[in-house]
Amino acid sequence: MRSIELFSGAGGLALGIEAAGFEHVALVECNKDACSTLRLNRPAWNLIESDVRNVSFTELGPVDFVAGGPPCQPFSIGGKALGYDDTRDMFPQAVRAVRELRPMAFMFENVRGLLRQAFSNYVEYVRLQLTYPDFPISQNIPWDANLQRLQKHHTSTGSANGLTYNVSIHLADAADYGVPQRRHRVFFIGFRSDLDAKWFFPTPTSSANELLREKHVTGNYWKEHGISAQQDTPPNLLRKLAPMQAESLFPQSRWRTVRDALAGLPHPKSASQYPNHTYQKGAKSYPGHTGSLWDEPAKALKAGDHGVPGGENMLNYGNGKVRYFSVRESARIQTFPDDYVFSGSWTESMRQLGNAVPVALAQAVASSIFKQLQVTNGQRICI
Repeated sequence: MRSIELFSGAGGLALGIEAAGFEHVALVECNKDACSTLRLNRPAWNLIESDVRNVSFTELGPVDFVAGGPPCQPFSIGGKALGYDDTRDMFPQAVRAVRELRPMAFMFENVRGLLRQAFSNYVEYVRLQLTYPDFPISQNIPWDANLQRLQKHHTSTGSANGLTYNVSIHLADAADYGVPQRRHRVFFIGFRSDLDAKWFFPTPTSSANELLREKHVTGNYWKEHGISAQQDTPPNLLRKLAPMQAESLFPQSRWRTVRDALAGLPHPKSASQYPNHTYQKGAKSYPGHTGSLWDEPAKALKAGDHGVPGGENMLNYGNGKVRYFSVRESARIQTFPDDYVFSGSWTESMRQLGNAVPVALAQAVASSIFKQLQVTNGQRICI
């Protein structure tokens, strides 16, 4: 099945979608460094280096699936949170892509901050536009007035006519899907209404409780890493651990940790055959800026130079020492393969990684969509 991806960045979402079984017809990205990374690793991909607003999607179709991560800065907790009033808000372009390409399904992702109460009306506006992509949006009135028009259309008897999608919104923690990182992402998933798809968001495969059990009940986590002395169990966990048995009661595997992700990698100061694995000096710890612990999933990597405000781009050894993650270590935390090379300086590469979707999370969600389209359709339908 054919797909198009918008706002491709360094390619995390694209790699996951490819692994799910989709064939990329085109990827659209405007950042030159991200484009260099994409070309370096996937020279065969049809990469369009352009502002998405200048792309004619009809010339790229037909396709079965449209995906992308519109810039998160308008909705990020760490930004100015201007939302619709931010010129970087590209959700209107995501809607235009759906309108022009009429895919069987789409997937758009963004930051958890999008679900804050301040943006609730705008999220509904985006959802209704994706539900009725042919609905004429007036450029002469405010967006909230267009929202009222869409709401009226949604409750009218003729709302099912024309191109429509069944759209749902989901919040996922990447750690629940095998990613060694606590990274929350919001997904807008839509299936074309004529397909009558019976889809649900993929069930988590990894468990925080299972990590606790393997650390503090069986000790298997420490044995796996060749650590003889198990950490002392914090008193506040004793009651939670009491019902846990030596045999797992959970169908999921355990959460993966920073130690899991970095297993086999030498220290960045050591000579290494791994690309992008060099030492970056200057890391400092101070209150609120403490880095990620070895034996927990990493904090969500950030796109800033130093990962402010919580030291997300640092490793905390637990003994008062910290250092920056190398680009390769960060790539592992984002579940990129070791042969995937990032173009640009440490700062630029970390920006690409901080903006990326974890490959494993992208694959989990895209695979569920791919399988549903196979079951529902069997072959491409274009209307």
